[in-house]
Amino acid sequence: MSIRTLIEKSSESMTPSERKLAAVLLSDYPFAGLASIKKLAEKAEVSPPSISRFVTKIGLSGYPEMQRSLIAEMKEGDRSPVEIHATGKQIEGGYLSGFLSRTAEQMQLADAAITEGQFNRICALFGDPKRNIYSLGGRISDTVAQHLSFHLRQARAGVFHIGRDPEIWPEYLLRMRPGDVLFLVDFRRYQANLKQLSKMAAARRVQIVLMTDKWMSPAKKYAAEVLAVPIEISTIWDSYSAALAVTEAMATRTAEEDWTSTRKRIEDWDAVRQSEQDTTP
Repeated sequence: MSIRTLIEKSSESMTPSERKLAAVLLSDYPFAGLASIKKLAEKAEVSPPSISRFVTKIGLSGYPEMQRSLIAEMKEGDRSPVEIHATGKQIEGGYLSGFLSRTAEQMQLADAAITEGQFNRICALFGDPKRNIYSLGGRISDTVAQHLSFHLRQARAGVFHIGRDPEIWPEYLLRMRPGDVLFLVDFRRYQANLKQLSKMAAARRVQIVLMTDKWMSPAKKYAAEVLAVPIEISTIWDSYSAALAVTEAMATRTAEEDWTSTRKRIEDWDAVRQSEQDTTP
């Protein structure tokens, strides 16, 4: 269990000073917890003994154990396919059925990790016609961001997929208005430039919806909503099956919520496509 999860599970029983310490740890997670206990105490304006009691309260033996756990989390979030394969569990029996069984387990875990309330909040953001929607992902995970933008732009106007070349990002950043939404997808082996993009977008008061994994992309620091979906299936590559399923659910819910408008846009969209086909020599 991650340190973040331990803190969140104990939040209800925390004192005001413990909540302040928790906020400092989570605001720059996991790096705040890697500082010396003295520096963390100064930053959180609490005493070192208070930190020791806090660490014990969340179920750890002491501050050194918390730091070891945080370092282990960071290493886990940066594991390569070679490292994953070395510790993975081989699929026994029929490979296809075994693989699909593992992805089905992912779906169940995703359902438990994302509340219906959070899902509804994000769909409401995507469906608000006053907000433009921008999407972007990492080197591989951008396929998930593209998937969302492809479906949403058929349901509503003002949806843009940002190209992966950072040289064109300023154009989109300058176009963003307060209240617009940036959907970011960043899984382990996180990309530093996505964190920087989220920082600049947040400065423009853009609502950032981050889809990431349980180790948490550094872009979380600037996100209004974080969707932590499962990606591990103990094979050479992580699987984005659950991430795609959640993305499709959000796009579908958003499109169906105002079906009258969506239907007209799809009909107009298809009419343009048919017109283009009719003029092809």
